[in-house]
Amino acid sequence: MTTASQLNLHVRPIAPEDNPHIAQVIRVVSAEFGLTADKGFTVADPNLDHLYELYSERDSAFWVIELEGKIVGGGGVAPLKGSEEDICELQKMYFMPAVRGLGLARELAMQAMDFARERGFKRCYLETTASLTRAVRLYEHLGFEHIPGPLGYTGHVDCEVTMLKTL
Repeated sequence: MTTASQLNLHVRPIAPEDNPHIAQVIRVVSAEFGLTADKGFTVADPNLDHLYELYSERDSAFWVIELEGKIVGGGGVAPLKGSEEDICELQKMYFMPAVRGLGLARELAMQAMDFARERGFKRCYLETTASLTRAVRLYEHLGFEHIPGPLGYTGHVDCEVTMLKTL
């Protein structure tokens, strides 16, 4: 089995020129899992083509994963809109098949939570869908607990899995 360290992978903060590439990753992965815009998933986000600008806002960050110079995944964290000030949201964790199963989602989630903790957030929230079983298992393994309903305003309609973790 190939490991992340055996591949030419690079995790780095998003740059302006990454916008179309990470948006394409999100669109491709969303289509693969049937996460369509009409159901309120990330592909419906009006900021999808402007993630650099979105994550340049205060207390926000987004990282992309490059494989041999090509963007193949990413994820970020930002304050949870419409919630208590001490809650951030883990957001837009998407990975192309070539880099799944290498531990990158775990690594990126940990990096995002460390970033949030350093900025004074006390809790981290996320929304996903039950069909993403590997993602749900990862979040459970990282200490996220299922909560009965959504927090804040994410704009997601069909993300029926809501989870929260104390940082």
